Amino acid sequence: MEVRVRPAGPADLATVAGFNTAMALETEQCRLEPGTVAAGVRAVLEDPTHGRYFLAEDASGTVVGQLMVTYEWSDWRNGRFWWIQSVYVRPETRRQGVFSALFRHLEALLASEPRVCGLRLYVECDNELAQRAYASLGLEETGYIVMEIDRSGAVTRPGEAPDA
Repeated sequence: MEVRVRPAGPADLATVAGFNTAMALETEQCRLEPGTVAAGVRAVLEDPTHGRYFLAEDASGTVVGQLMVTYEWSDWRNGRFWWIQSVYVRPETRRQGVFSALFRHLEALLASEPRVCGLRLYVECDNELAQRAYASLGLEETGYIVMEIDRSGAVTRPGEAPDA
């Protein structure tokens, strides 16, 4: 599939928020609060210090995939890691090079950013297909486990009742 990658803009808010909601439901069976997701996407689109979204379009201009980059400073490396997040590819276009195009776009940008020391992402432990795709692009397991406290109330996990 021919894919063009471009930065997301304000007009893409609904698409990005929809992809985020679909990805959370598909990969983690989590329901996201739509207003919170839209506000979160808007915050990134309006303030690039939060991150940047990149969209993959097919030859007709239809958005078929996305990812977001956020930033982490590494004092060990005196450089910044770009974290790949909010990866989503429309089901009907998977395994056609959409994520690879997004990833290669980031690698090209990385080459022009001397203070960026690397790329990172997290992936669901059970998502073996995604893990294989990431490994095929040169990403390696680090041995870290991600832990969190989520006080947002914006994510409903399987078996939980939504916050009132």
